[in-house]
Amino acid sequence: MSSKTVMPAVGPHIKTELPGPNARRVLEGDKKYLSPSYTRSYAMVAKRGRGVMVEDVDGNEFLDFSAGIAVVSTGHCHPAVVSAIQKQAAELIHMSGTDFYYESMVTLAERLSKIAPMPGPHKIHYSNSGTEAIEAAIKLSRYHTQRQQIIAFYGAFHGRTMGSLALTASKPQQQRRFSPVMPGVTHVPYPNVYRRPAGTDAKQYAIDCARFIEDKVFKTSVPPEEVAAIFVEPVQGEGGYLPAPPEFMRELRRICDAHGILLVADEVQSGMGRTGKWWAIEHSGVRPDIVCVAKGIASGMPLGVTISRGDIMDWVPGSHASTFGGNPVCIAAALATIDIIEREAMRNAAEVGRHIMDRISQWPRKYQSVGDARGIGLMLGVEIVKDQQTKAPAGDDRDHIVELAFECGLLLLGAGPNTIRICPPLIVSKEEADVALDIFEECIAQVRQHPTQPKPKAGKPTGA
Repeated sequence: MSSKTVMPAVGPHIKTELPGPNARRVLEGDKKYLSPSYTRSYAMVAKRGRGVMVEDVDGNEFLDFSAGIAVVSTGHCHPAVVSAIQKQAAELIHMSGTDFYYESMVTLAERLSKIAPMPGPHKIHYSNSGTEAIEAAIKLSRYHTQRQQIIAFYGAFHGRTMGSLALTASKPQQQRRFSPVMPGVTHVPYPNVYRRPAGTDAKQYAIDCARFIEDKVFKTSVPPEEVAAIFVEPVQGEGGYLPAPPEFMRELRRICDAHGILLVADEVQSGMGRTGKWWAIEHSGVRPDIVCVAKGIASGMPLGVTISRGDIMDWVPGSHASTFGGNPVCIAAALATIDIIEREAMRNAAEVGRHIMDRISQWPRKYQSVGDARGIGLMLGVEIVKDQQTKAPAGDDRDHIVELAFECGLLLLGAGPNTIRICPPLIVSKEEADVALDIFEECIAQVRQHPTQPKPKAGKPTGA
C-alpha cells in the first residue's frame, strides 16, 4: 500500500470519559432538534477523520471499523478525494444532469461500464443514495418487463423509502405503522448456512432455498410470467453479513433465465471492492441484469448508481430522474475513489480481509459465545450466541460487546439480530487490523465472563 494512502499503524487514544463534555452538549441539542428515528448505537460525536482514525469533539481518537457503515472506502478524507472535491467545488457545484448535461456523468459512466459485472453495452442512471438506486431498479424492472411482481428475501435490507421498504425484511420496526407499502412483493428464504437444519448438506440447502421460488411460490401464489425481477444482496448486510453461496446465486440465475425474470444485484454495501473484487456477485461467477451501487462509490459523498444492460434501460424521457443525481462534486469524488480502489485498495481488501479472517475464524473454538465467523474481503461478520449448541442469538451480549469496544476506542456496528460487522476502510493495514482485533477479542472475553442480563425489550437498532 502507498504511504500516501495508509496512516502509520496507530491505536485509539481516549482522553475523557465517554461521552465527553463537548459530546454531551451535542447530544442535548440532538435530542432537542433532530428526528428520534435515527439509529445510534453509542454516543460517538465525530469531528474529524483521517484514514481509519476518527476524532470526536473532545479529542478522543478511535479506530473506525465501521467506515461510516461501509461508506468511506478509501478512508476518511483521503487526500486525492479531498483534492478532487475541492477542485470541482470551485468550478461547478450544480446545474442538474436531468435537464442539462455534464461531461463528468459520461466519464464516470464509461468507468463503471468497464468494471460492471455483466457484459455491455450498459446504461447508467444516477441518484443520491442506495435506496434511490433500488427505487430506480424497481421502476426500471417493471417498465422494461411490463410485469408487476417482485421477489425479495427475508433478512434483506434494500432501503427505507416506500418502494425499497417493500423489499426490505430485516427488522419489524422498519415497517411498523407505514403500511400499506408498495404491493406486489413476495419474500422467500435467504440461505443462512450457519443456521441450516441439522444434518443438511450446505450446498443442497443453498440450492433448495433458491428452488423454493419455483417449487412453492410459482406453484401456489405468484405466476412466474408476472414476475419482473428478483432482488438479492450477494452478501446480505442487515441480515447478518451473510454471503450468498455460489450455488444459490447460480440457481437464481437459472430461474430468472427460465422465466424471463431480471436478476437485480443490490451491491450498495458489498460493491466497489469491499469483498476483494469490484462486486461481491463476481465470487459466484453469476452475471446480473441490473446492479445497484452507492455507499463506497464516492468515499462519503452522496451518490447512487443503477447500472443495467443497455437493452433493459429502454424507458423514455420523463420516466424517472433525480434533480441532484450525478452531482458534479459527488462524481469527482467517485472518479478519485475508483482510481484508489483500482490501484491498491481492492487488492488490500482481499489481503487484509484474509488476515482478519484467519484470526476470527479461530474465535468459535476459543469462545462459546462466538457461533460463527464469516464473510469475504473486508465485509466480515462475527455472530454472537448464548451457546454454540443451541445457537440461540445473544443480541444483548452483542450490543454489550459493541459498547465496550467503543469505550476502548474501537468503532464497530451490529448487523442482524446478533452479529457484529467488520467493515473498515479498504485501505486499513494489517497492523491496524491487529490492534482492532485485540480490542474486539478482549471485549468478547469480558462479556463472556460477565454475560449481559436480558433486557425487557430487544437490543438496540443498528446501522443500515
